[in-house]
Amino acid sequence: MSAGRSADGREVQIPLQQVAPSLISPLSAAPPSHRPANLWPSSEPTAQQGVPAGFLPLHGGFRDHFVETPEAKYCCEACRLVLCQPRQTECGHRFCNSCICDILSRPNPVCPADMEPLFRDKIFKDVCCHREIMSLKVYCRSEANGCQEQMSLQQIPDHLNVCPFFEVPCPLGKCKERMMRKEIPDHLSWKCKHRETTCEFCSTKMPLTDLQLSGHQHDCPKAQVSCQFHRYGCTFKGLNQDMRQHESTFAAEHLKMMANRNLSLENKVEDVKGELMERYKVLPALSSRLSELENQNEELREKNRQMEQKLATMQKLMSSHSEKLLEVELELHSLRLLRDEVESLRGTLESVRTRLAALEQGGRGGSGSTTHTLASLETQLNRHDDMLSVHEIRLADMDLRFQVLETASYNGTLIWKIRDYKRRKQDAVAAKTLSLYSQPFYTGYFGYKMCARVYLNGDGMGKGTHLSLFFVVMRGEYDALLPWPFKQKVTLMLMDQGPSRKHLGDAFKPDPNSSSFRRPVAEMNIASGCPLFVSQTVLETGTYIKDDTIFIKVTVDTSDLPDL
Repeated sequence: MSAGRSADGREVQIPLQQVAPSLISPLSAAPPSHRPANLWPSSEPTAQQGVPAGFLPLHGGFRDHFVETPEAKYCCEACRLVLCQPRQTECGHRFCNSCICDILSRPNPVCPADMEPLFRDKIFKDVCCHREIMSLKVYCRSEANGCQEQMSLQQIPDHLNVCPFFEVPCPLGKCKERMMRKEIPDHLSWKCKHRETTCEFCSTKMPLTDLQLSGHQHDCPKAQVSCQFHRYGCTFKGLNQDMRQHESTFAAEHLKMMANRNLSLENKVEDVKGELMERYKVLPALSSRLSELENQNEELREKNRQMEQKLATMQKLMSSHSEKLLEVELELHSLRLLRDEVESLRGTLESVRTRLAALEQGGRGGSGSTTHTLASLETQLNRHDDMLSVHEIRLADMDLRFQVLETASYNGTLIWKIRDYKRRKQDAVAAKTLSLYSQPFYTGYFGYKMCARVYLNGDGMGKGTHLSLFFVVMRGEYDALLPWPFKQKVTLMLMDQGPSRKHLGDAFKPDPNSSSFRRPVAEMNIASGCPLFVSQTVLETGTYIKDDTIFIKVTVDTSDLPDL
């Protein structure tokens, strides 16, 4: 037994047997239902052996924390725990009573230590070993809760009945909480929901749960309460036992209060109805306005989407033009230097020609030295003429490259402006520059890259009689994303600069088997087009040449190209 105190100071006796089953299982004397029956009915009561009821483990040996590690002779050969009710076999090995019962319940039982057969009548109690085990020192079974006491194994039950750290249930019975024995006074004073308390109005003693949950405060005659009609305006407050008389005496006043409150509520309802009706009147207009705003919002979203697309396109254009502008500036710088060099050569050439003319006039009756000087000057003149021709060719090439950078197109249409037609025609006739290439143009920012090629003095069948015009597929940066072979319709045209606008043109669909329209592996494919595009007679007698300039237009159909 153990002592504790209730909330009012009374001493409460707590038997050891009230310990929760989960915590006192090592102390329970009742064998579990699954254990075999004791094979050796005890001839001696456990009290005579010094082993009180509720102390032995349910199965196997003792699991207590021993101060010193027990010797091997005190350990069961089956469970390896300290022997509980030790039994010794004929072969000299020791087992717990429950362990040997388990072994003997099997068919043909043998000793697990040496595999010798076991017989019930050859197994006996080892009283001496039991006595020695019960005298072994152990720690309190409440060591985990803080108890540091040491005692013999036999003294554990007596210690647990007084140990302040041993867990016990609430002594009031109804409470399901568990606590250490030393915590019982505090639990009974402040924490237990079933502790005894006193009604503050009538001083009746009762469990706290009854006071809180049973409605005692509502029924207590001494409780101070307000009239249940206080929400309608009644201000009476008094004892519960006086409330019935008040309600009976002032019933008419209470009904009047309720009627006034009801009338006030009806007036408020009418006001709310009127306000709602006014709001309902403006609902159609608001709904119509909301629809208009939604439509406007949708239009603004569409415009915003279109503006974003345009902005993205403009950003691409700006990026492209920025790169082109830098290239143009570099080309212009080179062009200026080349023009200055050409002008310097022309000045030198004129000077040489002037000196040559003077020498010719003064040397008609002169000596051989004059003839030698004249020959030297003629050699210099010829060299300068050659250098001038080379520079003029470079100048023309730079001019064309400048035009390429200036007029690149990304919509599948090329407008090719060819200046200095007469000079370029003469270069073609003299075989200096047989053909000219246009600047590249594209079917889109990520489309096919193409150009035109023209022979001003003709090529093949048209050489010397016609202007030959060809279409060229070039190697582009995005060829891997495009369908091949090239299948787009191509239109070639010579622009009429006169008022009649009688343009000359021809169109063709690419041959898918031609190497000219496969994916380029070099810088450009073989040109394909019209060797007899226009006769030189028609070209030079019409209005196709103006200010020594012609215009050639090439159009590629992009309507069926996939979007990238």
